[in-house]
Amino acid sequence: MTVRMAQSERAALCDTALQVGEDQPTLCGDWTVKDLVAHLLVRERSLGAVGIAVAPLARVTEAEMRRVGKAGFAELVERLRGGPPLWSPYAVPKIDQLTNTLEFFVHHEDIRRAQDGWEPRVLGDDEQKLLWSMVRTAGKQLVRNATVGVWLRNATTGSEVVLKDASEPVVVTGVPSELTMFAFGRQQQARVELSGPDEAVATLTGASLGF
Repeated sequence: MTVRMAQSERAALCDTALQVGEDQPTLCGDWTVKDLVAHLLVRERSLGAVGIAVAPLARVTEAEMRRVGKAGFAELVERLRGGPPLWSPYAVPKIDQLTNTLEFFVHHEDIRRAQDGWEPRVLGDDEQKLLWSMVRTAGKQLVRNATVGVWLRNATTGSEVVLKDASEPVVVTGVPSELTMFAFGRQQQARVELSGPDEAVATLTGASLGF
């Protein structure tokens, strides 16, 4: 049976979380690794996750994260590794692939890239192809707050996708995994090349991207 990327990234995130430790930083603001693990658990196991999608209810989610975070770190990580409960929509394989591939890939990198001395991982061709397909689909929503045009160029294949049309756009070139990190708002940590007018490049570099 082929292991879905959502599953392999879940397992890899859990391994990395245990390796670096619960108090280490992430790229998610002031969240520690333990905070991020608690977030992922709440997201797929609790009605308190409503605040993730509905901003006025963010405090509900924050309170639920604090409650979940009272458990020991190793216990939380193993709970996350075990996957969502059967009643959760995320337990459905197709939903897992569609919603968790990017979620776990990006958050795994949020842990990795917040640590000193990180380097990009070498992903397989199938994984890069999947990320390219997904960022092409999700990208327009991810760059919705950008005030300049945004094109992504796959450095492996040369394929391009226009996420936001405008005159003199910024072309972001990289392998799909790095383009994904850029589109999700991790511009400073993404290994990409930007080409376009200097002012537009500076604007996009500092833009609030992602969900």
